[in-house]
Parts: sequence; structure tokens; C-alpha cells
Amino acid sequence: MNQTTPSFEELLTLIEDRSTALRKAADAASGLGVRVPGCPDWSLRDLIAHLTEVQHFWAAAVAAGPSERPPTVDEPPTELPAATEALVAALRRSGPESGCWTWWGGSGAPMTAGAVARHQVHEAAVHAFDAQLAAGVPQQVPTVVALDGIAEFISVLHGSSGAWPHDPARIGLHTTEGPAWLIGLTAAGARLLDDSSPTDGCLRGSASDVLLTLYGRLPLDRLRTEGAHTVLRRVLDWPPLD
Repeated sequence: MNQTTPSFEELLTLIEDRSTALRKAADAASGLGVRVPGCPDWSLRDLIAHLTEVQHFWAAAVAAGPSERPPTVDEPPTELPAATEALVAALRRSGPESGCWTWWGGSGAPMTAGAVARHQVHEAAVHAFDAQLAAGVPQQVPTVVALDGIAEFISVLHGSSGAWPHDPARIGLHTTEGPAWLIGLTAAGARLLDDSSPTDGCLRGSASDVLLTLYGRLPLDRLRTEGAHTVLRRVLDWPPLD
């Protein structure tokens, strides 16, 4: 069963909320030179700069409208709040159905401002957790964000990753909040299944823990597992995340 995606206006509010959460975590840290466990090569300063650049880029992509190529962007603002404000403003001006370039064209997910807004919620949410963990104040991803983040991960990350490079598998993702997903993995790629036949493995936990494990921020043993550990490990290693 899938969780309903938040409305467009709710997504814009969530981009602001999760970006603010990142900044608050950075303020609570002992300094911006603190290393980020979820991105080991980065400091908190690097993490903030990354999200600033990402939000600046997607504001330009949305403003440019439909295109076969990513936009050319100028120098990003030096402050994350300015980038967040510009992204939300560009999304609101365009509206959810406006087309734009995205990197996930092969996934079947929409190439629209609404889809960008959705993805940017989860970009900010995962990096907010990165900042919180670096600052020693980790918090659960809000349930509404985490549930939609799992669905979006399957649609966009799995959906754009091409052929599953191992033997076919059926994997269940189950959240303590209720929603669950069954994923079929084959040479044709990943797709959601709507049946109750046996799985090769299942991951169970809070929506936040499932989402953060999919994104490689939490270890597999944070979740309750069923089935073949090797298959579950392969699922979490695919697709490789930059």
C-alpha cells in the first residue's frame, strides 16, 4: 500500500522545514568543521554548501522550463536560507504541472516542478539527519516525509537504475506506521508489485529508519529483517548512491 504524496503546497512547506532543521542542527554543533558520518568526506560546512548548490540548481531548472539539457547556473548564494527561498519561489511560480529537466527521465516519474519539489523534500530531509547526527542530536525524519520518501526512493532511485544485476528477487518494506511496499527486482528493473506471494526478504521498522537505511545512513541491523541476508544487503547496495 502506498502513502499519498503531500500536496504541492505541503511539499514547499516541507522543503523549508527540513532546510531549517539542517541549519538548526549545524548551529547546535561544536563548529562547522565537524565531520558528517553520513558523508564521511564532508564537514558540516561542506554539507551546507552542498544543499545550497543543489537548491540553487533546481531553482534554475524549474525556472528554465521543459528542456533536454540541465540548466546553466550562475554562482549560488553563499547562504542556505537564500537558496531555499529562491527554490520555493521558483517552484511556486511554475506550479506543480510545469515541465522541466530532471535526471530521472528513465524512471517513468514525472519530469515536472511537482516532482522536483517532492525530491527536494527528501534531499533536505536526509541531509538534515546528516547534520543532526554530526551535531550529536539525531532525530527521526517526520513520518509524513519518511513515508513519502520511501515511495519516492522506489519510484525515482530504483526506477532510474536500470536492470537489477542479480538473480530476480522480491523484497518487502514494512513500516510500523502501516504502509508497506513489495518490490520486484529483475533484469527489467524494479517495479512495485500488488500481490501477497512469498518474498525473498523483508525489512521492517519505523518509516524513518527504513528511509534512512535505504539512503545508507543507518546500518541494516537497525531494522528487523526476514529472509536471505545476502539479498537484503544487495538491495541496500543498489543503486549505488553518490
